[in-house]
Amino acid sequence: MAKDIKTKTKTPKEETKLLKNTEAKKLAKAETKGLKKAETPKLTISKTRAKKIKHSYQVKDPENALLLKLKDGDVVIEMFPDVAPNHVARIKELVRAGFYNGLKFHRVIDGFMAQTGCPYGTGTGGSGQKLKAEFNTRPHKRGTVSMARAMMPDSADSQFFICFADCAWLNGQYTVWGEVTSGMEYVDNIKKGTGPNGAVDNPDEIISMTVIADI
Repeated sequence: MAKDIKTKTKTPKEETKLLKNTEAKKLAKAETKGLKKAETPKLTISKTRAKKIKHSYQVKDPENALLLKLKDGDVVIEMFPDVAPNHVARIKELVRAGFYNGLKFHRVIDGFMAQTGCPYGTGTGGSGQKLKAEFNTRPHKRGTVSMARAMMPDSADSQFFICFADCAWLNGQYTVWGEVTSGMEYVDNIKKGTGPNGAVDNPDEIISMTVIADI
């Protein structure tokens, strides 16, 4: 049976396909996690060292590439502003505000995907800003980074997932905004879930996310 990527929401007439019977929580803007840039953790390295690190990643466009730090190593994600400009812009805004730092991979299914981006660590929350869908022709394959959403197409917020393998049944239904170009072996090591719908007990966390141009 094909698997879907959903965030937890519930309407009077319908529930999400995967995460049922859980009422979605909404974050008020004032409570949104980590949106004060001044509070964003800073790297304590010299400018010269930072420049060498930045060039070592060999990305096409540092402004549209992310450094995702996991427990086992660094992951580079190159983004696709050509097909998902609004999603890329919002992801960068959240990254620069420190929103993702410390968030959990709350839903991880072996052979399918790892999902994160909920400030509650439960799949029920977001940043409070919904995004209009930017479905595109980029395929969901190993290393693809795409947005989770609820039943409605324009319900993506901050939650995203990274595919462990090809997931062609998701094509055209979720907004693909990036691809892992380095460090996929560290994504493979993210702790898998054994609970319902891939729920993870004591899940791994995002140590930090940074726009590579900012290093």
